[in-house]
Amino acid sequence: MVGLDRQIASTKPSVAAGWDLPADLDKDPAVIPQLADVRVPPELKAEIEYRMSLYPDPRSAVIPALWAAQRQHGYLSTEAMQQVAAVMKVTPAYLSSIASFYDMLNEEPAGHHYVFVCTSVSCHLSNAKAVFDAIVEAAEESGLGDTDIREFECLGACDMQPMASVDGRYIGPLDPSDAPEIVAAVREGRKPLPGRGLEDSDHMPPGGGDPPPQEEAPQ
Repeated sequence: MVGLDRQIASTKPSVAAGWDLPADLDKDPAVIPQLADVRVPPELKAEIEYRMSLYPDPRSAVIPALWAAQRQHGYLSTEAMQQVAAVMKVTPAYLSSIASFYDMLNEEPAGHHYVFVCTSVSCHLSNAKAVFDAIVEAAEESGLGDTDIREFECLGACDMQPMASVDGRYIGPLDPSDAPEIVAAVREGRKPLPGRGLEDSDHMPPGGGDPPPQEEAPQ
């Protein structure tokens, strides 16, 4: 969904993309598209093939492959599903059965940027709802568009609570006062809250302490 979303991700259709109209019932979603018949951007094809090479079973790369296609197209359109299916040699129906399960994979148009605020138990007890509301308010006041802002059930980073994922960057712990900076960073295309990201070498865990040691590069 484009723009702001105050709701937790809505239920997605359980049908394969491109097979959701009565007229489509004559098509066979169980057919694997042939790579020779599908135009796949070279960079997308290369990334999917690389991801597939990392696993004994190439189908294990399906989520990274769908994520790559979503980055390329903005969402998992019928065309995107066909491209991934052709490269991975699976059916579009198989891909849709996976994409429809994960909130971060969109089979409908969505904003090019996203802010997912974790509101699961640990974050909820740390005032995550107030953080979410503050981000929505700051986005509305500044007229921020093309951004999907939503509550997320769990992002798996309880040690950073309350936290959020901003275009894939995990940041936390957060306070409602951080909202204007987060919105400004999204608008300007930069990383929000330097030093507060999970991947930052100087990230300070809750309660203080030393930042995590940096590994030395192999000689």
